[in-house]
Amino acid sequence: MAMKLYVSGLAYSVTDQELEAMCAEHGVVTSAKVIKDRDSGQSKGFGFVEMADIKEAQAAIKALSGKELNGRSLVVNQARPQEARSFGGGYR
Repeated sequence: MAMKLYVSGLAYSVTDQELEAMCAEHGVVTSAKVIKDRDSGQSKGFGFVEMADIKEAQAAIKALSGKELNGRSLVVNQARPQEARSFGGGYR
């Protein structure tokens, strides 16, 4: 069963491929995506990685959380489901 990881503390220069390679050392990565600002295209400093096996994902969490990469300390956790957003703030 697959597990999705949330990785924060990424340097703004980290690419999808670098994120995937970092996690692939611990198991099979099915997808890796650095989240970018939709207007500027610059990284927001976090991303998501989906790994094929829960045990491999847990090994990646243990190995990478707290690790320093490009001068920044990584935080790696199991991703939580996205919360529903309210689209208020305008005229009704």
